[in-house]
Amino acid sequence: MKEKEISNPCISPTDFAAVMAETGNTLRYMAECGSRGFDCSRKTLELLKNLGTRKKPETETLASIYADLENCRRCKLCTKRTKIVFGAGSPNARLIFVGEGPGYDEDLSGEPFVGKAGQLLTKIIKAMNLTREQVYICNIVKCRPPGNRNPEPDEIMTCIPFLKKQIAVIKPEFICALGKIAAQALLNSTQPISKIRGSFFDYQGIKLMPTFHPAFLLRNPAKKGDVWEDMKKIMREMGQKI
Repeated sequence: MKEKEISNPCISPTDFAAVMAETGNTLRYMAECGSRGFDCSRKTLELLKNLGTRKKPETETLASIYADLENCRRCKLCTKRTKIVFGAGSPNARLIFVGEGPGYDEDLSGEPFVGKAGQLLTKIIKAMNLTREQVYICNIVKCRPPGNRNPEPDEIMTCIPFLKKQIAVIKPEFICALGKIAAQALLNSTQPISKIRGSFFDYQGIKLMPTFHPAFLLRNPAKKGDVWEDMKKIMREMGQKI
């Protein structure tokens, strides 16, 4: 008597790939939760029972970004810093000012732009009919480079993801990049600041205006007029009275 013929139990390559992909995702999830094998322990069984019910990640906030950055040891700048300088101002700001890195006074206080350059920036913001509390102020790197040197490429690469997260959370309409380091890092450019200042560029749908850094203006006061022209362009776009 012939054996009863049965249909081919094999699944298609497409279905097999989908099953394997889902299996891989499940195994990675279980590993992240602490499972180290299929020992049918109570912990493993509980994980299997709860598959598909994992919580969605919470929305990122400035506080959660700071918590991730706090006590950071990701680059060599951490060895000399006093305090991390995260940022300050309104979490709903329409305008963000981005500098290159903290200086001596900022390193001591943990607040951005509080030294002589910061005092000049405050005057610029006031002249724009705004206050520091209405804008947001931060830097490319969050720790002071020794001797106030320029941040190095590896330091920028390590720290700029936190700045990009800050920008993504605040969702400003405008960014003012203060100086060469900030402008080049955000625009992924090598153009000198003298060539790109005074023009708007697109940063992920946000209007970005590069201009001279306030510290540069302290050394070159004749350039203050150029910066004021740049600020007036931002004010016009923002609908601010000039």
